[in-house]
Amino acid sequence: MLTEFISAHGALVSGMILLVAYVFIATEKIQKSVVALVGAALTMLLGLLPFEGYVNSNGEYVKNVFNYIAFDVIFLLIGMMILVHIASRSGVFKWIALSLLKLTKGHPKLVLFTLAAFTAIASAFLDNVTTIVLIMPVTFVIAKEFDTDPIPFLITEVIASNIGGTATLIGDPPNIIIGARAGLSFMDFVYELTDIVSLIFLVVVGILIFMFRKGLKASPEKMEHIANLDNSGTITDKALMIRSLITIGLVILGFMTHDITHIPAYVFAVSGAAFLLLFERPKEIYRDVEWLTIFFFVGLFIIIGGFEANGGISFLANKLIELTHGSLTAATMFILWGSGILSGIIDNIPYTATMAPLIDQVQHTIPYLGEGHNPMWWALSLGACIGGNFTMVGAAANVLMSETAASHGYPISFMRFMKYGVITTTIALAISSAYLYFKFLA
Repeated sequence: MLTEFISAHGALVSGMILLVAYVFIATEKIQKSVVALVGAALTMLLGLLPFEGYVNSNGEYVKNVFNYIAFDVIFLLIGMMILVHIASRSGVFKWIALSLLKLTKGHPKLVLFTLAAFTAIASAFLDNVTTIVLIMPVTFVIAKEFDTDPIPFLITEVIASNIGGTATLIGDPPNIIIGARAGLSFMDFVYELTDIVSLIFLVVVGILIFMFRKGLKASPEKMEHIANLDNSGTITDKALMIRSLITIGLVILGFMTHDITHIPAYVFAVSGAAFLLLFERPKEIYRDVEWLTIFFFVGLFIIIGGFEANGGISFLANKLIELTHGSLTAATMFILWGSGILSGIIDNIPYTATMAPLIDQVQHTIPYLGEGHNPMWWALSLGACIGGNFTMVGAAANVLMSETAASHGYPISFMRFMKYGVITTTIALAISSAYLYFKFLA
């Protein structure tokens, strides 16, 4: 009886599992990796995905559960986590941050801009969470030296991290998902998004500096102290620093030469991580990999795979086509603004993981006849990544920043963050709209 019901209403059942998982992920009542794994277990136990692939009566191959797990995303994440963690043990990232601060001569507004720029650039090559973890200790030291509230610095940094992470394939998990689904390379993201992301960064940070201007003041004595900070003992292991930077540089070079070598990004990431592990105690490094994030991805891919296999994604794709009347311009703008707003309400990772297969189907019905890739992919990237700035729960980096700030005695309320997040996100999405329209749609 249950088997017959699920067979007849597979899209409804898988959709309910996905919806309930979204609710629990958004409310954070249960740790999100546990939610994803429970949802994945239900998807498999109810037979919404076959355990083994087979050829149906129409001669089509029906994928099994493992075909829906994007292992290229999983391996790229693990490889980059290991690379960044090993490199950070040398103190190199803190050294770079403090060196940049010394160049500002202690001017508060310039310090804020420099910290934001460092965070944005680092987030383009490291994941946002790691970048925020690296920059926050430096921020608290600087705020203490200025004898000022660190919250303006922290809010600006986390907003900059979500903007900077939009520029590359590896900068933000949504881009990794998009790249894997759409077949986009590291250089595709660089070519299409770096310029617009740079413009958005300059505009948004300029607005934040203006909004925080009253608190960005310091006496000449404090400015001089910042300009003369001792950075000599920051590097704790010079050999590790050199080894790590060379390896990361070669990995990024590998990403950039994908169009020539056709070697996937995850191969370079895992190769670089494996090399650095030869010089480390693997157990210590593996212990600090964000396994909760990895299992969250695995479970999420299975849940969404069940929804896709039972026709749920096709149903939503058809509705999007109906809603936009088959217009590429309308669909692109709908995806951009819908992604920007929804990613501020729910985590942008599960949102992107759901939207990527939907766009994969829609692009065949609403094709892009110009050069390059369908602008709906770029709309999803810009909307999902930048939309993470909309609220405190829009991105994992936001949550981490707020929790760390609270533990240091500087709680940031949901509404205080939203005051800045809504303004900057709306402006960023407006700039993105103009870019997408004139670059791809006009």
